Parts: sequence; structure tokens; C-alpha cells
Amino acid sequence: MNAPPPIHPTRPPPSGDPGPAYRPNVGVVLFNAQGLVWLGHREGETSPLSWQFPQGGVDPGEDLEVAAYRELQEETGVTSVSLLGRTQDWIHYDFPPEVLANHKRARGFKGQKQVWFAFRFEGEDSEIDLFAHGEIEFDAWRWVALPEAIHTVAAFKQAVYRQVIDTFTPYAVGRDA
Repeated sequence: MNAPPPIHPTRPPPSGDPGPAYRPNVGVVLFNAQGLVWLGHREGETSPLSWQFPQGGVDPGEDLEVAAYRELQEETGVTSVSLLGRTQDWIHYDFPPEVLANHKRARGFKGQKQVWFAFRFEGEDSEIDLFAHGEIEFDAWRWVALPEAIHTVAAFKQAVYRQVIDTFTPYAVGRDA
């Protein structure tokens, strides 16, 4: 990482909290030098809507930015990043019935509430390691234009992706642009 993540929260908590029925989560949009974004294919899934941005749960008491750095590293192996921005409010979604029926995936929650972070990838593609962590989240990855992401993610997450894309569009330019 170019700058170490903060140990203490640097911002007030996000507003718009939908409550404890939603699992706290962070999402990461990773931009490369050309302004493309990283998408991972969910391990073992066969649907064409199985590509997504890295995301994951927030540990109790964990700073959201620290959680974003941790999730990015666990799911992609990437640590060479700089922070571009984040969403200010919680963005939430409900799990569909098939996820709610899978108690392991739903974990007793109605859905997830997320704060999203945009990072610029400062390393080389060779840094990406889908096996960096014991639990494999993705079995393939690719760089795509930001608007393409909404067409690759599960339908129940598409409204969230629309908000994230709208928020982070200013970062979807190459460094030399």
C-alpha cells in the first residue's frame, strides 16, 4: 500500500443506516491506470451474472476503510493502491429468497448495507493473486469499463451497482487523460 490505512476512523459513520437486519459490508472498485475497473468471477458460479467487485463483511469495531483494504487484499492479493474516494451513505440491498434460504450465505440477515471505496491500482497485474487468502472468492478476473459492471452482476445487486457507478464515474479516466 502506498499509504497505510488509518488505525482510527477518519470520517463520521455513514448516514442512512437501514438498521441491524442488514450485515455491515464494504465494497471496492479498483481502477487501473487506464480507468478500467477490476471484476472477479465468483468461484464455482456458472451464471453469466457472476462477476462482481470485491466486497466483504466488516468485523465488529473495524474501521470501514481498514475493512476495505483488508477485503481487497484477501480477495485479490492487491496491496499497491491509493484511495480515490468513498460513498458517504450506506447503500443497502435485500437478499432474494434463494439467498435467504441458504442460511450460510444470509447469516441471519435480511440483506447487506455497504459503504463503497474507490482505489487506484498502483501495481502491476502480476500482483493480483486470487489465492492470496485461504478462502477463494474469485476464480477469474478481468479489467472492464465501469459501466459494463452492471451487466455482469447478480440482478439483486444491480441497483447498488448503478449507485456506485454513478458515484465513481469521475475516477473512470486514465491517469494520462
